[in-house]
Amino acid sequence: MDIREIQNLIKFVAKSGATEVKLEMDDFKITIKTTAEGTESTTTYVQQMPMAAAPQMAAPQVVAAPAIADAPAATPAADDNAKYITVKSPIIGTFYRKPAPDKPMFVEVGSTIGKGDVLCVIEAMKLFNEIESEVSGKIVKVLVDDSSPVEFDQPLFLVDPS
Repeated sequence: MDIREIQNLIKFVAKSGATEVKLEMDDFKITIKTTAEGTESTTTYVQQMPMAAAPQMAAPQVVAAPAIADAPAATPAADDNAKYITVKSPIIGTFYRKPAPDKPMFVEVGSTIGKGDVLCVIEAMKLFNEIESEVSGKIVKVLVDDSSPVEFDQPLFLVDPS
């Protein structure tokens, strides 16, 4: 990685809202930690790894603080979840419920949706990806706050298919 790629990674982490990112490659390790919103402090550690230690290569790992808060909210009741379909994020990025700040939300709790309807937008690396429904039904619960970072396969909506 060159310095320009590292700078772009730091900017992406700062915008995503993640508090810590660790990236390990063959010959180096990067840890980026950010503080709470409102403070402009970013700490970056770049450490060269000795060539003998390279055989243990870990996949890039992103740790986001909101992921911990989402776990309890995802379970209205264990029996109810069985009848609902969970719409999950197909990518990592920032979740938006509106197409633009001055526009209405794509869907609300109680909205009836059809297959192919746009449910939300996820921004990843300056690209806005419309997330379409693969099922028809009624939105029962929105599991993620607007403008929050989301992980791959993170639950976004609960849909009642009946």
